[in-house]
Amino acid sequence: MIEEVQALLDEYQAWLRDNTILREVDEWVEITTPYLDRHNDCLQIYATRDGADWTLSDDGFIISDLEMSGWTLDTPKRLALLNMTLAAFGVRRDAGDALVVRASQNSFAAKKHSLLQAMLAVNDLFYLASPTIACLFLEDVSEWLDESQVRYTPRVSFFRGVGV
Repeated sequence: MIEEVQALLDEYQAWLRDNTILREVDEWVEITTPYLDRHNDCLQIYATRDGADWTLSDDGFIISDLEMSGWTLDTPKRLALLNMTLAAFGVRRDAGDALVVRASQNSFAAKKHSLLQAMLAVNDLFYLASPTIACLFLEDVSEWLDESQVRYTPRVSFFRGVGV
């Protein structure tokens, strides 16, 4: 059975190699991976040599995409959550909101993998955006009220008009 699993792992490695695309962009190499984000788009990272080491970056895509989707870094708790997520993968955020990791020749593969995992984990913070949380909270409260047989008016809106 080990031989069968090894054959499957070999197929996975071939699939990963065959579905990874490299393209030169100025002094960077764009690495398009087969891993998908929440939009079903392939994750891309960028690599450049920095002396004997490598710098790998998402070029700011993940945080920019989160902000465009309504998840902002405007509170200390959100910033702490982002930093905790990045630290778990050994990735840092630079001044331009790019996710960055440095790698040696020997650690390149592991650091690339860590950066991709961090990108996916940070991308999942989207589910903590205010509209999503509000919707989940409304659903939970409605369910509790239904189970408790409490009458309520769903999605009622009260506002104060002019002159009232």
